[in-house]
Amino acid sequence: MSTDYRKNQDRAPIAEALEAYSSERVVPFDVPGHKHGRGNPELTAFLGERAMTLDVNSMKPLDNLCHPVSVIKEAEELAADAFGADAAFFMVGGTTSAVQAMVFTVAARGDKLIVPRNVHRSVINAMVLCGAVPVYVDPGAHEELGIALGMTLSDVEKAILENPDAKAVFVNNPTYYGICSDLGGLVKLAHSHGMLVVVDEAHGTHLTFSEKLPISAMEAGADMASVSMHKSGGSLTQSAFLLVGGKKASKEDPSNCAPSIDPAYVRQIINLTQTTSGSYLFLSSLDLSRKRLALHGKELFDKVIEMAEYAREEINAIGGYYAIGEELINGEDIYDFDKTKLVIHTLPVGLAGIEVYDLLRDEYDIQMEFGDFGNCLAYLSVGDRIRELERLVGALSEIRRHFGKDPIVSLPNNYIAPVVVLSPQEAFYANAEHIPFDSSVGRIAAESIMCYPPGIPVLAPGEKITEEVLDYLRYAQEKGCQITGAEDSSLKTLKVVK
Repeated sequence: MSTDYRKNQDRAPIAEALEAYSSERVVPFDVPGHKHGRGNPELTAFLGERAMTLDVNSMKPLDNLCHPVSVIKEAEELAADAFGADAAFFMVGGTTSAVQAMVFTVAARGDKLIVPRNVHRSVINAMVLCGAVPVYVDPGAHEELGIALGMTLSDVEKAILENPDAKAVFVNNPTYYGICSDLGGLVKLAHSHGMLVVVDEAHGTHLTFSEKLPISAMEAGADMASVSMHKSGGSLTQSAFLLVGGKKASKEDPSNCAPSIDPAYVRQIINLTQTTSGSYLFLSSLDLSRKRLALHGKELFDKVIEMAEYAREEINAIGGYYAIGEELINGEDIYDFDKTKLVIHTLPVGLAGIEVYDLLRDEYDIQMEFGDFGNCLAYLSVGDRIRELERLVGALSEIRRHFGKDPIVSLPNNYIAPVVVLSPQEAFYANAEHIPFDSSVGRIAAESIMCYPPGIPVLAPGEKITEEVLDYLRYAQEKGCQITGAEDSSLKTLKVVK
């Protein structure tokens, strides 16, 4: 590997190779079949000739995603350098594919994986496929806000001591709501017991690029991290990075260095499921977005932080709403807070978060990231502007004035302790049947059910169905939450193990 690549972050090897290709008069007797858009004029008119020209297949000058030796390899080395990782992989199946590759790397059939219960559905699905067994850690929930919190060192240590044969600890950091665990402490704890640490950093692409934000997974010395570049990094939807660390000591603790994960093995794992026809639109968007963050990330995210702080102050001045901030930090289950996240607690104005979400979209043409029972989230990143935030503040003020009610003083617990009877794989592939929703208490679920977003399972395969779970789902339906995962989308029936 040439050190020049690592020093030269103003390069974008994949994008440069595509530029060179587009300037040549190549006759395309390969796929894709639209042949630079000529074979599908309606799609070309819709997406633009430039996009269709660059939608090409792997070839010698453009390298191969499954076995990169030139421009993709160079781009991956630049990405690794930008994120402080030992290796980086371009993922074109979304961060879901990166999360699943992490699980497949550290756990096989029957292996235990210590996870917080508020993991994304992709983690549960990965365990269905590889046969790993979850050891859940209760993240707890904030009593007033109803949101899941971080993992505490004491809870994870208890899980480790009770399951010394576990292979790894899985951490969400930050959560959808911007809540961060003591990642450095968790890495040091797990490594001291010979366990790996893998981090779902889907909502933390930006952490690497600002000293004003919580520590990133690679800085903390984690062994692997999945990074959603498309969420806050500016790349195209469905593009992500998978990062591998572990060889280097963490910046927080130079002594914290676990046995390394072999990047060559990770590549083999990725190739089990990732497409052999990676989209060069996705790949070039990752390449160019990495370049921009590496060169300008600090100034870009400092601006995002300023906008978020401004919006928090203005929203809290309306009255009733509560835009949460660093005041929640307690050094334990809220060890730190991602200030770019604009989470708005709505119950004091008498409206559920999902109701405010719907009103903003239906009445004010403002699309929020999601709404739950007590909160809604505006996802701020490199493309936002102050004037849009001013429009959001004005709309929230009008909603309070025109639709506000007496404060809602209670809401269902956002975390329901699971009763695990079977592994996700055993339950998913077991003989199953559909039974009426109201008759399912005491049975074992054979499917995942969740409110999406954020895609955290309320019920996962192998878990006992309780009355508390059913009450939660009834309330979610009543409030208009989008419930996904169940084969019967109406939830009139649930799929259970026979």
